Amino acid sequence: MSIVILLAAGASAGFLSGLLGIAGGLLVVAALTLALPALGIPAAQVMRVSVATAMAANVLTLLASATAHIRQRSVLWPTWRWLAAGLVLGGFAGAHITQLLSARVLRWVIAMFCVFMAWRMMRERKHAKDPDSPERVPRTPWLLPTGTGIGALSAVVGIGGGSMIVPLLVSLGVKPVKAVSTSAVCGLTIAVSTVLSYALTVHAPPQPLPWGSVGYLYLPAAAVVAVGSMSLAPVGARLAHGISGAALARIFAVFLLFVGALIAAGK
Repeated sequence: MSIVILLAAGASAGFLSGLLGIAGGLLVVAALTLALPALGIPAAQVMRVSVATAMAANVLTLLASATAHIRQRSVLWPTWRWLAAGLVLGGFAGAHITQLLSARVLRWVIAMFCVFMAWRMMRERKHAKDPDSPERVPRTPWLLPTGTGIGALSAVVGIGGGSMIVPLLVSLGVKPVKAVSTSAVCGLTIAVSTVLSYALTVHAPPQPLPWGSVGYLYLPAAAVVAVGSMSLAPVGARLAHGISGAALARIFAVFLLFVGALIAAGK
């Protein structure tokens, strides 16, 4: 049953990654909290291992998604370069914060942030300019510290950052489909740096974890999730390029509300 749960969560995450430029990390974290106790993970470590393992699965999920979007030639590389350094720094920092602090207050901050950004995306699409108007390619230096914050928040809750990166880029004038594509590459950047931090952690788990664990990563579970996710990521990416920008923005806004509700309902 645990394997079925993880495969289903991985397939859903892969589809969302391709469609919306996010890794579906919250769905994977939720599935892992259900499956890991039966796989021998101590109850006291289930939450941390779930977040770390979700990020490990995100690496392969986002790799499949990013590759599909790169083939569509829709990634804004100049914007990614401004964000990348901050995303890496934030990913390393956030992984260590997760091992030290409670995320109770952070959970509510992110939940409210999701609601606000969903409202903002819907409002901006209503007042959007002509879809054929020139598109912006953001290169502002402010993307560096913004990327650091996004990377840190993403590492703490186990997501690829798309729920923050896509609305940010859309608000800066990027068309939704290219914001989704660029977000997939940014999410991969966050995931790699975060996974390295969880694997090479200086805060060793206080209880021994089962065979197949590296730091807080439980690699067997990550592999099962990745198998499911990589199968559907290209499908989501192809669908994203066939949907209008306004429809994609609405879908993403609904997903943000769902994410906010999931986080607010957490214990």
